[in-house]
Amino acid sequence: MPSFDVVSEVDTSEIKNAISNVMREIGTRYDFKGSKSEVVAESATVKMFADDEAKLRQVREILQGHLQRRGIEPGQLDYGKVESATGQAVRQTVTAKEGIDRDLAGKIVKSLKGSKLKVQVAIQGEELRVTGKKRDDLQAAIAFIKEMGIDQPLQYKNFRD
Repeated sequence: MPSFDVVSEVDTSEIKNAISNVMREIGTRYDFKGSKSEVVAESATVKMFADDEAKLRQVREILQGHLQRRGIEPGQLDYGKVESATGQAVRQTVTAKEGIDRDLAGKIVKSLKGSKLKVQVAIQGEELRVTGKKRDDLQAAIAFIKEMGIDQPLQYKNFRD
């Protein structure tokens, strides 16, 4: 039976490449001269440091731009609370959302079952396995999931006939 997996993954190497580009841009921009702004990657977590909140906002915008160019959508990022560091310096932690949480998976399963499509959906950890008798049913299921308007970006992998 044909099947495919619905997943939500982030390529950590693309995050590291984007951060190196951000640091290069911060080093060359005039408005960051003499600033102690920096961005550090730790697997799927990014830590941003800046002199004040205005600089942190600029760093965040630069980071989002570089991540989008690398194919990481803003919906995959979860921005933490802005914390104060020494003096007026601030820091913020950004985590990349990986995997589909239970609530979202249940919502997708319920919607697919209510759609009258001839597919079966199984939750397998942090991903969904969708199976059906025909390839057309699976393609209709992908289109249905895309139309649901889910904030978190999803990928459709392991399409097997």
